[in-house]
Amino acid sequence: MSTDAPVDWTELAPQLVDAARRDRNWYLMIARELVAPGDRLAVDVGCGAAGMSLAIARMMTCGRVVAVDAHQTVLDAARDHISAEWSDRRVRIEPLRVDIPAETAALREALDAPADLVWASASVHHAGDQQAAVTALAGLLAPGGRLALAEGGLPDRHLPWDVGLGEPGLEVRLHAAQDRWFARMRAELPDSRRMPYGWTEALRHAGLSPVTTRTALDEQPAPLPDTIRWAVVEALAGRVSRLRPTGLLSAADLDAWDHLLDPAGKEWLGHRGDLFRLSARSVHLGVHP
Repeated sequence: MSTDAPVDWTELAPQLVDAARRDRNWYLMIARELVAPGDRLAVDVGCGAAGMSLAIARMMTCGRVVAVDAHQTVLDAARDHISAEWSDRRVRIEPLRVDIPAETAALREALDAPADLVWASASVHHAGDQQAAVTALAGLLAPGGRLALAEGGLPDRHLPWDVGLGEPGLEVRLHAAQDRWFARMRAELPDSRRMPYGWTEALRHAGLSPVTTRTALDEQPAPLPDTIRWAVVEALAGRVSRLRPTGLLSAADLDAWDHLLDPAGKEWLGHRGDLFRLSARSVHLGVHP
């Protein structure tokens, strides 16, 4: 039996709200490119705290954005975030609890029309059959409609290679452990199937053409503002905490992380001026012919 801890969405919901606010500018940049002038119906699948739902709504002149998630706790966080951020009645943002691909028919019925834009960020990889999920989402589109998958890219980097504790390459090994955890998570999903090709091929298999990819660099060099530095430390602490019971991090690495993440210790990451944020996010786009 695996010792991996399942994803606890109740615990992660507040972090999703923080992430949505922190990534507001990125969402707006992508939404500005994705939303067409005539769009009247958009769907945000796996909406998290509805950061992209809000960004899409800000680019539309009228219509609906349906914010979809399978987890009620996450959807409640999204609803609260929408209430705090949105008041323009020309564009409605409607939270909806639906599990994709199992409940695609229910989503199609709730939409009551083909979608102009479907957005799914870091959500399709939680489906056992990822190709089936992509095909189901493509089936929601109107002719000329677009399906955008924010999957892949490069993981966040925050630390110098040698932090002075343990062996150099501490964060590299954290990424490797996360990758092994992800493989276990995928293998344990109901009806899990491997998808031995990339997201662009998945979009083509779903009947979409043309298919393109855009990758955006997210860079905040050192020294980080205090609020961002503390958010980075909190994010690293969360990752280490989730990986701790899995056995995927060595005892030596866990000891180093314990020192780096202890606010009372002299090695606490929050004291460092060399933390940074660097990642690359890929968005794969397919068009309904």
